[in-house]
Amino acid sequence: MKAGTASSTSSADRSGNADGSGKADRSGKAGRSGNADRANSYQLTYGVVIAGTAAFALLQSLVGPVLPTIQRELHTDQSTVTWVMTAYLLAASIATPILGRIGDMAGKKKIFVLALLLLALGALVSALAPNIGIMIIGRAIQGCGGAILPLSFGILRDELPREKVGTAVGVIAALTAVGAGAGLVLAGPIEDAFGYHWLFWAPMAVVLLAAAAAAKFIPESPNRTPGGVSWLGGVLLAGWLVSLLLGVSEGRAWGWTSGRVLGLFGAAAVLLLLWLVAESRAKEPLIDLRMMRQRPVWTANLVALMFGMGLYGTMSFLPAFLQTPTSAGYGLGASVTESGLYCLPMTLAMFVVSMFSARVAASIGSRAAVVLGSLISVLPMLMFGYLNDYVWEILFASTMFGGGMGLVFAALANIIVESVPPTQTGVASGMNANIRTIGGSLGSAVIAVLVASGTTAGSRPKASGYSHGFLFLAAASVVASAVALLIPRFRNETVVLELSGRHEHAESALVAGAELVD
Repeated sequence: MKAGTASSTSSADRSGNADGSGKADRSGKAGRSGNADRANSYQLTYGVVIAGTAAFALLQSLVGPVLPTIQRELHTDQSTVTWVMTAYLLAASIATPILGRIGDMAGKKKIFVLALLLLALGALVSALAPNIGIMIIGRAIQGCGGAILPLSFGILRDELPREKVGTAVGVIAALTAVGAGAGLVLAGPIEDAFGYHWLFWAPMAVVLLAAAAAAKFIPESPNRTPGGVSWLGGVLLAGWLVSLLLGVSEGRAWGWTSGRVLGLFGAAAVLLLLWLVAESRAKEPLIDLRMMRQRPVWTANLVALMFGMGLYGTMSFLPAFLQTPTSAGYGLGASVTESGLYCLPMTLAMFVVSMFSARVAASIGSRAAVVLGSLISVLPMLMFGYLNDYVWEILFASTMFGGGMGLVFAALANIIVESVPPTQTGVASGMNANIRTIGGSLGSAVIAVLVASGTTAGSRPKASGYSHGFLFLAAASVVASAVALLIPRFRNETVVLELSGRHEHAESALVAGAELVD
């Protein structure tokens, strides 16, 4: 909704008429009816966007607990099956900025529906996959649906009243983390009852319904951004990410000093440099490096990168660790369903804390909330790696980890909204979510190498492999807390106060610009 339209409409409504002429109609019913219609339209749009985002978030993690099952059924090894998660995250990292940019040009509604259809197509391919290669292709197609996130932010920015945008963005950001945790819990019951193929069939049906609802009920955005797509930037982004991840994942098998691995790392470095140059010179960059240079933005994005490693690394490997038979000397011998239930406190804590995080941030500041959440997340990683003999230890660590994640992700969303003008909220928030996904793909690849270290083909990972993997994630949380100290404090925590219901004029303050304090 354009600001001028919103202002004129609001004036007409307050005068109790529809034409703004100052002549009140009977009892002001027309004005009240118009307000009710707009409110219903906002709620419907918001509901459809939430449904699409929730479907994407669930598909991020739904296959995590059944990776051992997929490995066994499709006759592959642990390093290869990890690409079921990595391919999804990698494709999301590449496709998200491209489809987000096309949405700005061609219409966010159209591309939002397209992203949902890509999710459904990928689910179909994965459900029918006869081997691990086709499964990975299907998951890569699903990952292209990651564009749902920036498109959701853009749709909400265009369609919701300005004073509600901050709250809506915060809820969507929290929902992506909570939905990902919920996937860990739901995977077991679905797999036990119907088989792992239904982890794709069931979401496909939900996604198709969401796509139909989006096509029918979401209005097409009146705001279009002229220009083009930085295709060179997209190719280079894909090139350096694929080269880096392939080198990391195959380093143990090919040899870390082999020509192929060193060549991949060298190619990744060169392509990264070329990508930075191309994006800095592009008229319409996929990732706005000028925005990235702003201190609040780059620090928040670096924290998101570290926590993407923690979230997706945990989703990929904690269920497999819990399902390891106790005869191996570690693990709890849990079923797929039980391993999901052990992760349930993580999801619940993430949801509860994210709902109260605005009040926490309003009390201590968004920067302090990120630092606190990062430090809270260190202990559970160490417990997953070294104090994991009893169920209560896993439940306690899971709860702490979920609380830390919920606090950080919600506070990061607030920081991004506080740091950029309202017109850049969707772009900046989508960029932050995309960098979190990149962190997830990098973290999953690194942990796969650590877990598999010291094993031979077909053998079970050693306990030390998991310990080293979770120690790596603990170190990432420590780095995140250190980086969070560099986030500027905001003298006026406008958006945080608005989210907690304590500030009635957050939008006007935000437009004026919150003052940064070192």
